Amino acid sequence: MKPKIICGIQQVGIGVNNFVEAWRWYYDNFGFQVKIVDDEGVAERMLPYTGGKPQPRRSGIAINIRGGGGFEIWQPKGRELNYLKEPVKLGDLGILIAKVKTPDIEAAYNTFINKGLDVISKLMTSPTGQKEFFMKDPYGNLFQLEQDDYIFIDDKTLLTGGANGAVIGVSDIDRSLPFYTQLLGYDKVVFDQTGVFEDLEALEGGKSTLRRVVLERSKPIEGPLCRIMGTSHLELIQSVDGPGKKLYEGRYWGDPGYIHLCFDVRNMDAVQQEAEAMGHPFVCDSGVDFDMGDANGHFTYVEDPDGTLIEFVETLKIPIAKKFGLYLNLTNKDDHKPLGILKLLRFAKVKRESIV
Repeated sequence: MKPKIICGIQQVGIGVNNFVEAWRWYYDNFGFQVKIVDDEGVAERMLPYTGGKPQPRRSGIAINIRGGGGFEIWQPKGRELNYLKEPVKLGDLGILIAKVKTPDIEAAYNTFINKGLDVISKLMTSPTGQKEFFMKDPYGNLFQLEQDDYIFIDDKTLLTGGANGAVIGVSDIDRSLPFYTQLLGYDKVVFDQTGVFEDLEALEGGKSTLRRVVLERSKPIEGPLCRIMGTSHLELIQSVDGPGKKLYEGRYWGDPGYIHLCFDVRNMDAVQQEAEAMGHPFVCDSGVDFDMGDANGHFTYVEDPDGTLIEFVETLKIPIAKKFGLYLNLTNKDDHKPLGILKLLRFAKVKRESIV
């Protein structure tokens, strides 16, 4: 069996109530202008998380050409959405914050302030030495903008790059660490402290005592698509006073908020073997060669120790320049070597008014 390869964060899943409005907002402000997938249909394989019934939806994956993880924008159709009754709070369980790269943190901060966006903190330096600030989108989702110079394609018109990781609330960091360090490969602990942190004080629950662990990968990025996704890191947060609410308890997957964190992988059989050996069996497994509109692949989910959904996707085909009929078949590509042809993704940029 070939070894497991975690190539990087493919996308952060975001449940929204208006697909077009949300994508246009991410297009305008975070530069998610390249379309990978836009598909309307029925989610038939998520039954354990959608009340046992297939749910109509529209979903799309968009990326920022500067590099970083994408966003999967997901709008359930034909049902009433169930919103959180209280704001997301540090200490809650689930995906709390999406991290976003920016090559010029001061410019991003000043631009977003001048545009009247919901910037909720001042410009600060994190305990790991990274310049940062926090903001919300119009739907209440928290974002942490971080200074990061990673470049896939250097489009200087873009103020930010793509997703840079996530902040995940857990009930017991020591119990969660093997899942994130071994299975997902974020094996380098760059920060582990307990206290009250000045840079979090603007957030709900940010003035309480928290344990904070920041994880990076010791291995260089690898895999056919790794240069699109680039580097990333994860942050685990635990409330010393005890866990808060589970963000999707009593709600369906797809309801507004961060629904999953997705990793692009190679050799899904090896991923499954390791996940199951660690007590995290695959759920909602699509099987090989699942059609996702303009792309296809093999997707599945596991739960972290608190039930947060982590998605794995082994990508088999993606559009490179759809208007020229150019698609990339990844079936027989080198599992380790990045592909240079991906630079053609610049031609997959869509016009804002085409998002309808």
